[in-house]
Amino acid sequence: MQRITTLSFDVWMHAHPIRPTGASDGERRAGTVGSRHTGTTVRSRGAQVGPLSSETASPEPATSEAATTGTAAPRARRSAVGRRRPAALLAALVVGGMAAAVIGTQALPSADAEEPLSVTELLGSDAEGMLEPEMSPQEAITEVEAKARLDEVAASRAQRAAEAEAAEAAAQAAAEAARPKAVMPIQGARMTTCFCMRWGTMHWGVDLAAPKLTPEYAAEDGVVLRAGAATGFGYAVYILGVSGDVTVYGHMEKILVDAGDVVEAGDTIALEGSRGQSTGPHLHFEVHSGGMDGKRIDPVAWLRARGVDL
Repeated sequence: MQRITTLSFDVWMHAHPIRPTGASDGERRAGTVGSRHTGTTVRSRGAQVGPLSSETASPEPATSEAATTGTAAPRARRSAVGRRRPAALLAALVVGGMAAAVIGTQALPSADAEEPLSVTELLGSDAEGMLEPEMSPQEAITEVEAKARLDEVAASRAQRAAEAEAAEAAAQAAAEAARPKAVMPIQGARMTTCFCMRWGTMHWGVDLAAPKLTPEYAAEDGVVLRAGAATGFGYAVYILGVSGDVTVYGHMEKILVDAGDVVEAGDTIALEGSRGQSTGPHLHFEVHSGGMDGKRIDPVAWLRARGVDL
């Protein structure tokens, strides 16, 4: 015998129930299903249905067909097997319902239990530029204040420009002060002829011998008056200096300036040579005081007066 207990009822399945006294073979083979709540007994295949009592109900006699033919036993056996299949299905349904109820009562994890995510975490990099900080009230100034500010900026710029110009002018003045006002017309040369009488005539300048193509320089700041061919010199350059005097350079191999050029003391004006009436490479240097037609003076004294010694 198998017993299945549910919430409010019990089901008994009797494959071979105990036969009451005086029961027939059909009643002994037939299964009996009882219910506590209804108080009835259901018998298969024509068995009597009636209320249960404390006394055992008297069985009905077997039918003449079952008694005579003996076919009631197989039919009762098949009925018991048929009753067991619905009972097993019912038991499976009951057990499945109980399992579903137990599982349904367990707490399942939910998304609500997770920690909430911020908008930035949800959007990722797309959130950049979308979420702006809270803006403060707009600030403003009057038009008069704006113009005053512009005037201040303009004044500040003008002041800085003036300061920059003053600094640049000061630097130029310092460089000018440091720049020599007079230089030797040629470097590394030796004087071979003085400002003096030579071969019965006056030699109106000094001759400074040096290797051919040695650079020749302007002795002082000035402007080139003449540059080119000259009688006795071959080539010659005449420069009117800031002192008002004219310095003359002769016998060069090549002239590097033109008439009208402005030169400073130390600028290269030619390359030494031996053109004209010359016995060898040298520079003939002379000074005309006060201009082209001025008195020719000793170049050595003129240079010495400007801090340059031959």
